[in-house]
Amino acid sequence: MADFEISLFSEVGDLVRSMSPEGYGELRTRSGRGGVKVWFGPQKPTREHYEAQFIPRRHVDGGDGWILEIGFHAEHSKEPENEAVLKRLLAQKKVWKKTLGKEPVAGEFLGRDSWRRISELWPDTDRDDEDLAFEIASRVVDYIDAIEPIRAGD
Repeated sequence: MADFEISLFSEVGDLVRSMSPEGYGELRTRSGRGGVKVWFGPQKPTREHYEAQFIPRRHVDGGDGWILEIGFHAEHSKEPENEAVLKRLLAQKKVWKKTLGKEPVAGEFLGRDSWRRISELWPDTDRDDEDLAFEIASRVVDYIDAIEPIRAGD
């Protein structure tokens, strides 16, 4: 992966912070070379969070290279906890689908089958697109808008 991705995901984090709704607690971000993690609350990242990241394409279709994934993750250490989170969110699927559309897939995390996700893949991401950071950040905020009210209502 290219070094520019550190600045790309740092910019995504800044944009998410400026575009996110209020009322869910303190918004936190952590950006790195491969992605950005977004969560609310404590300083340490929570096991349930939003993420935009490049993942190895081999986890998707067996191919080479990287693919951009954007969405919500449940990464508890025990699979049943992750499954319970996903089940709660799937019970409200009609609600979050109104905002997110048909793109998201709910199920096992790509590359670690004990985690769960509601996320989408952007297979042909143009890394030279000057609007890429804004496009990624906007979609992360869509996930926050769609899923966080359900999570906060628990």
